[in-house]
Amino acid sequence: MTESLTASQILLWAVLPYVTIAVFAVGLVWRYRYDKFGWTTRSSQLYDRKLLRIASPLFHIGILAVLMGHVVGLLIPEQWTDAVGVSESMYHLMAVALGAVAGAATLIGIALLVYRRRTVGPVFSATTRNDKVMYIFLVAAICLGVVATLSGAGVLGEGHNYREDVSVWFRSIFLLNPEPALMVEAPMAFKVHAVAGMMLFIVWPFTRLVHAFSAPLGYVFRPYVIYRDHGDSGTPGHRAPRPGWEKIGQ
Repeated sequence: MTESLTASQILLWAVLPYVTIAVFAVGLVWRYRYDKFGWTTRSSQLYDRKLLRIASPLFHIGILAVLMGHVVGLLIPEQWTDAVGVSESMYHLMAVALGAVAGAATLIGIALLVYRRRTVGPVFSATTRNDKVMYIFLVAAICLGVVATLSGAGVLGEGHNYREDVSVWFRSIFLLNPEPALMVEAPMAFKVHAVAGMMLFIVWPFTRLVHAFSAPLGYVFRPYVIYRDHGDSGTPGHRAPRPGWEKIGQ
């Protein structure tokens, strides 16, 4: 089947995934070694907190749910869910219901974040070209993902079981046995979303998105912080002077 594919199809579905993985991995290592001070979210919380209190939790919780949905849908074979008694119709219903909630939260969150960045003067002034490019790729991937979800659910088409082709192709990449023919036969909505996703991961290491790999997990396991009490020094904020050199003649 591979022999019948065109060069562009092979480049798109057999070569580009490995280019994406290589740029993503090498880019993260390079960024961490040579730009540690730039490894940050470039927080704009000081400029405005009202919208951020709503938009940030919505976006982050939504995107985490979307990520978990991708992990389940792409990495877990359909035979495994069938083996534990989860039928395709049941899986489809759960995926659409949870995906709709997660997608809505992510879309509303990113829309509010973009609106805040554009309308709040100090936040807009602190926005770099790099940030604008990042938002374009991020919003495009999210919106195209929603379109693919609706397409697979039959809302924007006849419906499609992506676990029979897109998921198998995705796993074949990591098994070092790519099957590009599967993506050639997939609906256009899934193809465009897959390309947008790869483009997002290519630019990821060079944007503020690197902060996703700096979650303060160590904070949960760190030891308690020991504070010194006032002891016998008297009033709060007062302590006995430290011993030191005394003036001559005293």
